[in-house]
Amino acid sequence: MDTTAPLSPETWPALPPLPEGEWPAQGQWRYEDYCRLPPVPGRRFEVLFGILWTTRAPTVSHQTVVHRLGRELEQHLESGPDGLLRAAPTVVHLPGLAEPVQPDLLYVRAERAAIVTDSLVAGPPALVVEVLARRTGRLDRQVKRAAYERGGVPEYWIADPRARLIQVYALEGGAYALAGEYAPGAVLASRVLPRLALAVARVFGR
Repeated sequence: MDTTAPLSPETWPALPPLPEGEWPAQGQWRYEDYCRLPPVPGRRFEVLFGILWTTRAPTVSHQTVVHRLGRELEQHLESGPDGLLRAAPTVVHLPGLAEPVQPDLLYVRAERAAIVTDSLVAGPPALVVEVLARRTGRLDRQVKRAAYERGGVPEYWIADPRARLIQVYALEGGAYALAGEYAPGAVLASRVLPRLALAVARVFGR
């Protein structure tokens, strides 16, 4: 498994201000280091490819899209396949890749429910959804996509509220291929949830 970061070191983010103590350099972070971080109000920490990433607390408009997507998926799961739907701050641990990452939404099939514990999801979910924020485009489109792809997540959705578009990527031969792009007026299709018919207008509005 390739655990090389998809970004060159000169483009890595600088470490944020941290409490006094010994902390790894960028590129050397692991899950154990993440667990030592104190909570910081208004901040979310994630470790991808050994790099510590920090993002601001999501905005109301961001969370509105997350809530609407989650509601559509919940309604589908109530009448369809079994499985577990979770939202951030649920963390996913993919050793060497994401230690951990906090997807906006994730779905785990019922037969793999054992990977979900009270503290984390230990392994690849069947589906991960990220909703873009103003400053997370590079993180979601490049870094997280590479982690989910190499970690074996079968399907990855990127929802862009500003473009009012959802891109669906499906794992084919170990690499993501764009399976579809959906705007308001379209109905999103999923290979992981083949009976799902998600009207994108219900996510972004008409």
